[in-house]
Amino acid sequence: MAELTIDLTYGAALFDAAQETGKKEQILEEATEVLGILKQEPDLHAFINYPAISAQEKKAVINNIFGGKICDELLNFIYVLVDKRRTMHFEKMIKVYKKLVDKEEGYSYGTVYSVEPLNEIRMRELEADASKLFASNVILTNEIDPKLIGGIKMLVDGKIIDISIRKKFDDLKNRIRSDQGGTK
Repeated sequence: MAELTIDLTYGAALFDAAQETGKKEQILEEATEVLGILKQEPDLHAFINYPAISAQEKKAVINNIFGGKICDELLNFIYVLVDKRRTMHFEKMIKVYKKLVDKEEGYSYGTVYSVEPLNEIRMRELEADASKLFASNVILTNEIDPKLIGGIKMLVDGKIIDISIRKKFDDLKNRIRSDQGGTK
C-alpha cells in the first residue's frame, strides 16, 4: 500500500512540475526513452537500484548517460529518486504520470476480455460505446479469457462492465436462490 502512495505522490509531483514548465509531452517522451534504456541495460538498472552504491556515484553515472539528452526537470526528478532511494519505483511513477497526462487530454485506457480475439471493427465499436459511457476517449486492448463462456467483460478506469454469459448464469443462479429463499 505504501508503494502505491509513493508512486502516486512522485508521479503527481512530476506531472505538476511538467505542467508548470509546459513540458508534459517532452517529459513523457523522454521518461519513456529512459525506461526503455533501463530495460535494455539491466546492469545499469541494477547499478541505479543497488543500495551499497552512493547517491553521488549514481548521479554522476546518470549525468554522464542522460545529462544534456533529457530535460533538466526529468534529470532532477531522477536525482531526487536517487537521493530518496526510490529509483525502484521509477517505472510505476511514470505510469501514474502517463495516466495523469492522458486524463487531462481526455483519454482513458481499458481492457476487453473475450473468449476469442476481437477484430478491429468490433474493437472500434466497443471503444465508441465505452467512450460515450465514460465521457472520455477510451482506448481498449483485447485479452483472451478462457473462463468466459461467451460475451465480453470490459475494465475501464477501475470499472467493470460484464456482459458475459457467465455473468448472466451467475445472475440467474442468484435470482433463483433468492426466489427459493423467499418461498420457504
